[in-house]
Amino acid sequence: MIIDEKYIENLLAATKSADGGEIMKILDKAAGFEGLSPQEVAMLLNTKDPAHISSIFDIAGKVKEHIYGSRVVMFAPIYVSDYCVNDCAYCNFAACGSGDGIIRERRKLTQDELREEVRLLGLMGHKRLALEAGEDPGNCDIGYILECIRTIYGSKPKESGDIRRINVNIAAASVEDYRKLKNAGIGTYILFQETYHRGSYTQYHRAGPKADYDYHLTAFDRAMEAGLDDIGGGVLFGLYDAAFEVLGLMLHNQHLEEKYGVGFHTVSMPRLKNISRGEIIPKYPHILLDDDFLRICAVIRLALPFTGMIISTRETPDMRKKLITAGISQLSAGSNVEVGGYARASNEQKQFGQFEQFQLEDNRGAADIIAWLLSEGLIPSFCTACYRNERVGDRFMKLAKAGEIKNVCLPNALMTLCEYAQDYSGENSDRLRKAVQRICDVEVEKIDSPAMREYTSAAIEKIVKHGERDLYV
Repeated sequence: MIIDEKYIENLLAATKSADGGEIMKILDKAAGFEGLSPQEVAMLLNTKDPAHISSIFDIAGKVKEHIYGSRVVMFAPIYVSDYCVNDCAYCNFAACGSGDGIIRERRKLTQDELREEVRLLGLMGHKRLALEAGEDPGNCDIGYILECIRTIYGSKPKESGDIRRINVNIAAASVEDYRKLKNAGIGTYILFQETYHRGSYTQYHRAGPKADYDYHLTAFDRAMEAGLDDIGGGVLFGLYDAAFEVLGLMLHNQHLEEKYGVGFHTVSMPRLKNISRGEIIPKYPHILLDDDFLRICAVIRLALPFTGMIISTRETPDMRKKLITAGISQLSAGSNVEVGGYARASNEQKQFGQFEQFQLEDNRGAADIIAWLLSEGLIPSFCTACYRNERVGDRFMKLAKAGEIKNVCLPNALMTLCEYAQDYSGENSDRLRKAVQRICDVEVEKIDSPAMREYTSAAIEKIVKHGERDLYV
């Protein structure tokens, strides 16, 4: 059994009055980048001591800094189809139009439309995309998804360059279909369980293939069997008690590690909001307030120190800033969550609820977000090297846990940032390039290996002075 609800409930009940000394031992363990057991996670979720809570945030920041440094990996979603046969209460693509908005028309991109979306994303500087689609075997089958993947990888607009990695977030599938995705050269396969609580899952997934809790839960097992060892999990916080959901994530990760030798490559952190288009949503009693959400993020960072953590533009700019300090390592930028949305973005009359899957709270352009990250002393990274060098699955985790992965991640981040500054800096090119150069001068010196420092410096010069591109280690 992957998820034992009674075990989770008993664990949360038993750790409500954890001894302060035990909590401190757990925090010391977390500070050593050892990860945490479900029981230890439950204790941190339950503690109400302000000093302990403060320490959770402090250590989460230090763990992130040690493993990821100042790097923040950048990506953008690309929606190819909103056809969907599932009736999920929280989703604007729901088959019956019963989410928070109503889809007035369904569509999927033609391959020419997809090429235009890719071109526009490329102009923002993106090199890593997350392909998104509703579940509809009739209108959006695996053949269409594979065709879209081929088109994206094959699109190389002269003015924006190529997309180097496609992560895929589509419905739970068969081993055969996962093998097809593997052969298509995808990066991470992403699937949210949405909620690990079976009763809530049934309540909010009212019809369609996704209503099958067990088939959805075991999707990663089939993906692993097919050879997709880079997988990304997540829940939609707000569908059920957040502490229960975090422990569900821990047990799911534990199951994958024990059975396949590697757990989640990433964990995404979407949450429902209690306000949508200015209206209070009363049907979700487990909505997370900001402070609680930040704490959940910090605890997951301590529990899974080497797992990438993703936050989308569902959150406000201020909240995204706070979440980075609490452990987030990947950000979307300049996102659009409708089919063909990047091409339609200039239509100022468009209203939320007609086409988007959900409402965005950070509507800044990609260039503005990059500039903001730089102003915060962070390093936006467009790196896709690990996937292309087959540093994936257990191979990535072994390097990460040995502390060696940062010796290639920082050089790759700096090289891709320099490439961005040269090609996509727009009106503020001189200022941005100077800012990037200052960051590079400081960060290159932090690379431990003298040989790697020398290589990185030489590669940056090739990018800036000689126009070379796509250099990585």
